[in-house]
Amino acid sequence: MTAKPDSSPASDLCAFHVVIGVCGGIASYKVCDVVSALAQRGATVTVAMTKSARKFVGEVTFQALSGRPVLTSLWHSDTAEAMRHISLTGEADLLLIAPTTANMLAKMAAGIADDVVSTLLVSATLPVMVAPSMNNRMWDNPVVQRNVKTVRELGHHIIGPCEGWLACRSVGMGRMTPPDELINAVVERLRSITPRS
Repeated sequence: MTAKPDSSPASDLCAFHVVIGVCGGIASYKVCDVVSALAQRGATVTVAMTKSARKFVGEVTFQALSGRPVLTSLWHSDTAEAMRHISLTGEADLLLIAPTTANMLAKMAAGIADDVVSTLLVSATLPVMVAPSMNNRMWDNPVVQRNVKTVRELGHHIIGPCEGWLACRSVGMGRMTPPDELINAVVERLRSITPRS
């Protein structure tokens, strides 16, 4: 009898810890594929969500896909988790913000830390990847483009956006980079660094 080829997921990312900050955009549901794919490849994946993100995807979904608790607030009743939003960026290998809204880009550019995701960004001493997603008119706004420039100057890697069908029923620039391309970009970045743990 011929043995079947191994169809189990690869574990090439088992040494890495990726934090994914999910912001409140319609593209939030696409991040489920990113979380699942990275977890299946062995990465430790921790998800943090803004309040607005939870309007689009429930935290239970990300908890099930990652197999880990989801951060939704700066305020934890459990004292062991009280500073998790700070300790995470000290132990993880990469922080991905997807989708990155115009609001979060502005916070990043100004150094504002008023929720769990923006606080992760301000405390980050690890590589940060940003996947913008918004209406094309918002993306083209000079203030947004100024913020994008500032975020790049801070050393963060911006992936996309791309042109396509938008939730506002128009076609234009602002669609989040497809999940498979985000996954490939994350994997490529991880392979270029030494795991912290």
